[in-house]
Amino acid sequence: LGLALTLLAILLVLPIVALLFRVSPASLLSRMGDRIVLDALRLSLVTSLTSTALSVVLGLPLAWLLATCRFPGRSLVRTMVELPMVLPPTVAGVGLLLAFGRSGLAGGALRALGVELPFTTAAVVLAQAFVAAPFFITSAAAGMAEVEPRYLAVASTLRASPWVVFRRVLLPLAAPALVAGAAMSWARALGEFGATITFAGNMPGITQTMPLAVYLALQTDLEAA
Repeated sequence: LGLALTLLAILLVLPIVALLFRVSPASLLSRMGDRIVLDALRLSLVTSLTSTALSVVLGLPLAWLLATCRFPGRSLVRTMVELPMVLPPTVAGVGLLLAFGRSGLAGGALRALGVELPFTTAAVVLAQAFVAAPFFITSAAAGMAEVEPRYLAVASTLRASPWVVFRRVLLPLAAPALVAGAAMSWARALGEFGATITFAGNMPGITQTMPLAVYLALQTDLEAA
């Protein structure tokens, strides 16, 4: 047990320690003032928070459905929700390109509406939401499934409408799982790389998030990375 814990600690902690000791705090602060770093950091925060909000708003109804309803095809729906979690990020980017690109399945309809997604900031948000939404949905569904059904039944017997039961009883009781899911979704969106660079490109100030900026800097300047 001690050997296993030691090896795991080395695996998980040593890379973080190596990052912290590689660059002095003064050098790090000076690097943080670079224009390219500030642009990438701003873009990462804006897009990751937007994609997280999108995941919560669109994912909450599906999480409720998976948690409280039994319907034909439920296992298939759950599998499709969880698939982006295990899909290689680059493959996810290719899928987004084939779906929403200029020649994609939905490309013609989007073009008719005057919308072009690839290689735009909106494409970054879409890529992040695609890979991050499953983290919120699975956590939220698990949290709502653990709520004691009798609490919901009691609220219904007191003539509370389904919407009131959902808003005043189910959501507060499942709140820890919802917050945890949103946090995991945001963290996943913030660190997204493969789908973003494939579907949105790597243009400074437009689609270059922090992970992409780190990758680009790694090609020429390890200290900057």
